[in-house]
Amino acid sequence: MAGKKPKRPRDPFPDTVKPMLATLSSKPFNSKEWIFEIKWDGYRVITRKKGEKIFLTSRNQLSFDKKFLVIAESLKAIEGDVVLDGEVIASDDKGNPSFQKLQNFQKTGIGTIAYYVFDLLWYNGYNLKELPVIERKELLKNILPEMENVFYCEHIEEDGKELFKQVKKLGMEGIIAKERSGKYYENTRSAGWLKIKTVRAMEAVVCGYTEPRDSRKFFGALILSVYERKKLVYIGHTGTGFNYSNQESTYNMLQKYVSKTSPFIDSPMPNAPVTWLKPKLVCEVKYSEMTGDRILRHPVFMRMRIDKKPAEVTFSSQVNPERKR
Repeated sequence: MAGKKPKRPRDPFPDTVKPMLATLSSKPFNSKEWIFEIKWDGYRVITRKKGEKIFLTSRNQLSFDKKFLVIAESLKAIEGDVVLDGEVIASDDKGNPSFQKLQNFQKTGIGTIAYYVFDLLWYNGYNLKELPVIERKELLKNILPEMENVFYCEHIEEDGKELFKQVKKLGMEGIIAKERSGKYYENTRSAGWLKIKTVRAMEAVVCGYTEPRDSRKFFGALILSVYERKKLVYIGHTGTGFNYSNQESTYNMLQKYVSKTSPFIDSPMPNAPVTWLKPKLVCEVKYSEMTGDRILRHPVFMRMRIDKKPAEVTFSSQVNPERKR
């Protein structure tokens, strides 16, 4: 099927593409109507290839052309013009995706990265977003040549529970479930794609930090929040998950956004003096549970997320009741 043009109306090469997003779901499941993929722990990357020109962009339209130049060079091997959706990752010593390794690569260029491509949105003049995902993936598999650092993202049929069991055993982030017949809804968080995580984790807007105590350097804890009806809501604070290196780099990042006033309408009352910040930065934390008044218990800092916009960080996009099917 390589090079075969699907019978679709012709569309011009897109100037921008904003990716489809998955909705959080609480438990893995089995279904003949769904397919299941690994949830890669990296940066979402949209590829637009036109001739020899390769454009790599984040979900928020940041350019990754220079940062992931080795990926862009490999993608030139694809025949024709395409728009792809996928995830760039770096691996740890065990071969598992490591977000820290990916961030180190961005800073130093040292390490090995790979691009796992899971969707084909446009091909040689044809918009494919109206096709079922299972058909888009079939076309994608047939047009991708063998490349050193670009791979087709495999999926399994029906048995989401088994895939979830395996990725949890490997210490990976989770799985993505997709309706077989689902279309691609650009710039939409859809219930046709579900993300199921092996640990409880969520993004939070960083709104301030407390003074350090005792022998601790830089800061004590980050003040965390999410948006609800365009208003920042406090969800707790975290001072764990840091070592000297990542605490120093985080502190340096925070200084750009120091503010004389609180970004909250109803400011929390931490147990130490606070330096408030403009709500411009997003971090990811894992936690044991969320209390009835929506405060995170035992939140642990995981990483900063430069690819996420604060306005996207809401309760509704991250904390959902269990879905029934």
